[in-house]
Amino acid sequence: MSAISKMPETAVAGRMVEANGVELWTEEFGDPAHPPVLLIAGSMAQGLLWPDEFVGRIAAAGHRVVRYDHRDVGRSTARDFEEHPYTWADLKDDALGLMDALGLAPAHLVGHSAGGLIAQWIAADHPGRVASLTVVGSSPLGAREGQVLVRALMGEPQPEGALPEPEPEFLDFLRNAAAGPPPATRAEAVDFQVEMARVLGGREGAADFDEDAQRRLEERLHDRMRDPRTAANHRLAGMAGPEAEPVGALARVTAPTLVVEGTSEPVKPGHGRLIAQEIAGARLLMVPGMGHNLTPNAAGEVAEALVAHLAAAQGAM
Repeated sequence: MSAISKMPETAVAGRMVEANGVELWTEEFGDPAHPPVLLIAGSMAQGLLWPDEFVGRIAAAGHRVVRYDHRDVGRSTARDFEEHPYTWADLKDDALGLMDALGLAPAHLVGHSAGGLIAQWIAADHPGRVASLTVVGSSPLGAREGQVLVRALMGEPQPEGALPEPEPEFLDFLRNAAAGPPPATRAEAVDFQVEMARVLGGREGAADFDEDAQRRLEERLHDRMRDPRTAANHRLAGMAGPEAEPVGALARVTAPTLVVEGTSEPVKPGHGRLIAQEIAGARLLMVPGMGHNLTPNAAGEVAEALVAHLAAAQGAM
C-alpha cells in the first residue's frame, strides 16, 4: 500500500448502518415512505460521487434515495485486507445486507461501473427484491471485464467474443500510473485523482472538464476517508476467489432495465449495448458527450431518463 497519510476526520452527514458484518456509511434523501432507490457506486468509489443534484432530482420525483460507501472507501469500515479478505460477492452481499437493514424491498437498483455489476448480480439472483434495474457505464455480468483489461494493458490479443477494449488514452494513463511511484502525500493523491477524472471524461468531455471543481471534489473525498490506503483493497477483492460473477445470468433478469452509456466512454466502450442485448426488454440510452463518470453536465439528462424509467416500472408493479 502507498504511504498516503491519514487526514483528520471531518464532520459528514449520514449515518452508519451495520450490514453483512461491516459498517456502511449511508445517506438518505426523500420521504422514507416513498419507493426506495439504492445507488451503488463503482469500484473504489464513494457514495458522494453520485452528484447531489442527481440524487435530489430523483428524490423530488417521489422516491426514497439511498447512497452509501462500500467497505474500505469513504466513511465505511476500513480494514487490512490480509486480515479481513473478501471478494466481490461480499460487496454484493453488503448491498443486500444494507437493503435488509433499511427495509428496501423491493428496491430500484441504480449501479455505476462495477456497482452496475453488483446491481445486475442482485437482479439476476434475487428478482423479487428488485423493482427496476439501471446500469450506468457498466459491463455485462459474467463477461470477465478484468481479464480483457489485463490483456489490453499487456498488449496481448483478445479471444474471439471478448468485450471491446478500453480506449488507448485510458490504457496509457494506467500504464504510466503503474510505472511511477504511488502518491505519497495528500496533494499528490488529489492530483492523481484529478487527472484520472480528466481521462475518464473521454475525448468529447475534455472541453467541459472543470479542473477547479474536480479538485474541490477530490479534496473533499480524500479528507472524509477513514484510511485513504484501503480503497485499493477493491482490486485485491477482484482477484480473490473462488467466487466469480455468474456467466449467462443476465438471461434471468426480469426487472425493467435501463442501460446508460456515454458516447465518450473510455473504459467500457460498447459494453452498454451488450448488456441491453442480454436482458429482455432492456432500453439503451446513449448520452452525447458523457464519458465514464456521471458528471454534472451529463447528470441532468440521465436523471430525467431515470425518473421516467422509475415511474414506468413503479406503474407496472
